[in-house]
Amino acid sequence: MNKLYVGNLSPSVTVEDLKQLFGERKLPVTDQVLLKSGYAFVDFPDQNWAIKAIETLSGKVELHGKVIEVDYSVPKKLRSRKIQIRNIPPHLQWEVLDGLLAQYGTVENVEQVNTDTETAVVNVTYSTKEEAKIAVEKLTGQKFEDYSFKVSYILDMDAAPPLPATRNRRSGRALRDQDSQPGTSGGSLGPRQKQPDFPLRILVPTQFVGAIIGKEGLTIKNITKQTQSKVDIHRKENAGAAEKPITIHSTPEGCSAACRMIMDIMEKEANDTKVTEDIPLKILAHNSLVGRLIGKEGRNLKKIEEETETKITISSLQDLTIYNQERTIIVKGSIEACCRAEVDIMRKLREAFENDIAIAAINQHTNLIPGLSLSTLGIFANNLSVLPPAAGPRGIPPVPPTGYNPFLGHSSHLGGLYGVPPASAISHQHTQAPEQEVVYLFIPTQSVGAIIGKKGQHIKQLARFAGASIKIEPAESPEVTQRMVIITGPPEAQFKAQGRIFGKLKEENFFTAKEEVKLETHIKVPSSAAGRVIGKGGKTVNELQNLTSAEVIVPRDQTPDENDEVFVKISGHFFASQTAQRKIREIIQQVKQQEQKHQQGPPSHTAPSDHQGSPSGHLPMNVALPTGIRPDETG
Repeated sequence: MNKLYVGNLSPSVTVEDLKQLFGERKLPVTDQVLLKSGYAFVDFPDQNWAIKAIETLSGKVELHGKVIEVDYSVPKKLRSRKIQIRNIPPHLQWEVLDGLLAQYGTVENVEQVNTDTETAVVNVTYSTKEEAKIAVEKLTGQKFEDYSFKVSYILDMDAAPPLPATRNRRSGRALRDQDSQPGTSGGSLGPRQKQPDFPLRILVPTQFVGAIIGKEGLTIKNITKQTQSKVDIHRKENAGAAEKPITIHSTPEGCSAACRMIMDIMEKEANDTKVTEDIPLKILAHNSLVGRLIGKEGRNLKKIEEETETKITISSLQDLTIYNQERTIIVKGSIEACCRAEVDIMRKLREAFENDIAIAAINQHTNLIPGLSLSTLGIFANNLSVLPPAAGPRGIPPVPPTGYNPFLGHSSHLGGLYGVPPASAISHQHTQAPEQEVVYLFIPTQSVGAIIGKKGQHIKQLARFAGASIKIEPAESPEVTQRMVIITGPPEAQFKAQGRIFGKLKEENFFTAKEEVKLETHIKVPSSAAGRVIGKGGKTVNELQNLTSAEVIVPRDQTPDENDEVFVKISGHFFASQTAQRKIREIIQQVKQQEQKHQQGPPSHTAPSDHQGSPSGHLPMNVALPTGIRPDETG
């Protein structure tokens, strides 16, 4: 995506002229300049520099008497569903942008690009090539307030045809090199798919960021060159924060080598500036992976501590918010010891992540929605300028997210954050349309007007964006403090719709700045599955609460409705609620599969399980249901 086309060049322009122009505009001078008659191709280090070059030069600079044009170099065969929109007003609300993009087709993905420009930049993926073409034609030059949109095609590697086998044999070295690059897609190289990227994410004190980058970026360039890694320092994130996240993309060995170099730089800088405190290694990890790192009764963590001679602590579950699903693993010890611990910690986290991906490939979904990037939904921010960068730095929702999107945890958001392959990249043979789910979400009565919007515009846009049916039930009496919102749609639609509602309530200040948005959600389960949700002696529901940080209650003395279903109540912040909903849906699916097997197979003579519902379909009356267990760390 970083190769640019420079057009409308005078025949007298030379490569040196172009390099001099880049140098004058403080753009990184590259040796990769291919000059043709009237045009040239130039490679830039990353997408941010490419955007800066386009914004700085295209239509604004005259070279040998001609105003040059600069845009992405995208071959026609790769000009498909993906476009980039630049010069977006920084205060533009996501809802408005969503509505604008939806006019030209179905939007699969919107991802904000973290740039140095004053205006916002987003990458948009439409569902079809034709829709993207219409969007390019209609949006190019379209004015919004005093801003004029600039639109370009960007590379769509999914549209690239597979390389022929003969070329693979002839270009074996090039293919191996390409396959080894972090973050690149192996989809165009035939059936062999590249393992999903699992970066190392660390927190460093803001005071050391300058030393890590170095004068004119020389230090960070040296790190990336020596370790064969891609290092992203999220400097703009959380302005004024004491720490900044760094994301390292490479092989496990490359990540560890880059981490060691960064630790050495921080130690030297601390000595030079007479900082007396020890600098711990702080690793960021998604909450859905941390339990498996800790292990049963903390055994995994204790073993790592003993073998590496370090002290390891993990931030509390209570620190998780709808904006941050990552926990901080704090490793204290010598640099040698911390780096040994990093290797073991990342090995455990990577194993858990790869296990989630394997399950996703088999089941066609993770704990939430695979490939759904939280950072691209814009469900928790009221304007583009405060959205986190697409790389998934600390402060996101996941990607999922992509979305991890476990959570895309992906598993909601491992997706956006750790490069989980999108749903389209997973084999869909013999799959059926996603099952429609119904969720009953309770919102404060005073917030109903904000959710509906002027003349119903907001709720209509929300329904269209999420692909769900959203209805607000009438108030039973004037005194009610909550109103019920009925959301009907497949899992991904539920995730989007509920997420936007949580975000809207925060945005409109129905909750204070320091207060998390916690709502009550009801879902219906077959009465035969209610006992399984509870578990023997309440074991399953206890584990569910510990895992998700949500409060889960199966009210007693319920009479099943006409569909033989009962309610389960879930209370908590967005991610807690979503994880609990997915886990309960999994239990329901398991019960249904077992019932189908019993119907198809010979009669079973075994006694019913303690986890199953009572034969009558009513809830077992001898189970003490928890009513608000405080989640603790059981690992």
